[in-house]
Amino acid sequence: MDVRLPQTFPLPTVLLDEAIQQQFRLMECTARHFEGQQLFEPDAGVVPGLGRPRTTARVEAVLADFFGTEDAALVQGAGTGAIRAALSAAVPAGEELLIHRAPVYRTTEVTLRGLGVRTVDVDFNDRDELDRALAGGRFRYAYLQHTRQRLGDSYSPGEVLAAFRAAGVRSVVDDNYSVFRVPSCGVQLGADVSCFSLFKLHGPEGVGAVVGAQEVIAGVRADNYSGGGQVQGHQALDALRALTHVPVMWAVQSRTGAEVAQRLQAGEVPGVAEVRIANAQDRCLLVRLEHPVARELPTFAARHGAAPYPVGSNSRYEIAPLFYRMSSSSLDDAPELADWTVRINPMRAGADLVIHILRRSLEDLFAAHDLPAVRKG
Repeated sequence: MDVRLPQTFPLPTVLLDEAIQQQFRLMECTARHFEGQQLFEPDAGVVPGLGRPRTTARVEAVLADFFGTEDAALVQGAGTGAIRAALSAAVPAGEELLIHRAPVYRTTEVTLRGLGVRTVDVDFNDRDELDRALAGGRFRYAYLQHTRQRLGDSYSPGEVLAAFRAAGVRSVVDDNYSVFRVPSCGVQLGADVSCFSLFKLHGPEGVGAVVGAQEVIAGVRADNYSGGGQVQGHQALDALRALTHVPVMWAVQSRTGAEVAQRLQAGEVPGVAEVRIANAQDRCLLVRLEHPVARELPTFAARHGAAPYPVGSNSRYEIAPLFYRMSSSSLDDAPELADWTVRINPMRAGADLVIHILRRSLEDLFAAHDLPAVRKG
């Protein structure tokens, strides 16, 4: 069977010097909204007049300041909860919502079905098709996933958002796996709302963020009025503390991934047929093997120190390099790759460890099946 990886179009990354400046700017925003001792004094409860803890409100102000938006809201449910809260506040049941023609991320599909919106899909890679869809004044809102839904997606998120604005169409962006990884997230590119998981930014479990237009954020808060739904002050502070480490950490991770890709392309590991850098959910390496044994590789890699499955795809728990199958939405689009291709994310590891684990795992796996490995180059 002739299986090959498609050409991918990775999103730009934040370089290390730029990441350092992001960290400094985040601290400048923090200093504008917190007095020093308040960083050690989280509160809880539905504070009269705020409807949420004072600490949570301060962290929300920091996020709005940093991203240059009118407002921000912390929500429960991580990235999925943020998307659900934003779409629920912005798009009523029965209204049409413009989306990209591609497999929808599984949890987002559940949200769209539960909200009762009527999705209309258009290929965002085809600018002529997109312009025709926007020209009729049919849509009030569009939904964009910043990272790639299909491996071959090539559209520029900024250009698509600009087309929305020019047509008077408002936008909600799924910025999971893009905040602090790319130079500008959705709202920084002109979207009305960005939604993302703070758990994927090393924050506490279950906390997400919606940043953007005050009208939408007000709707999010109005819907989330009960005490049990609030992000408590200690959770908000925990998320803010984690964010200070994220920009530099991911700049290093992106650089490491590029080094691993170069070394694999040079033939350093026998048994590797092809490699691509892709934004398949998180930025990662897609490694096609010479033999269809990809489903087994995570188990063998775990014996040499790799993580065999994700927790939150760059959560605080994930420090070892991840060796895992491709995402479900990617496999929906290219099911033939399931037996041949593994997803690798360096996480906190260096290139040498990633290469070592892959080499040893393939040696063990190929030996177990009595398969040859051909050295490239």
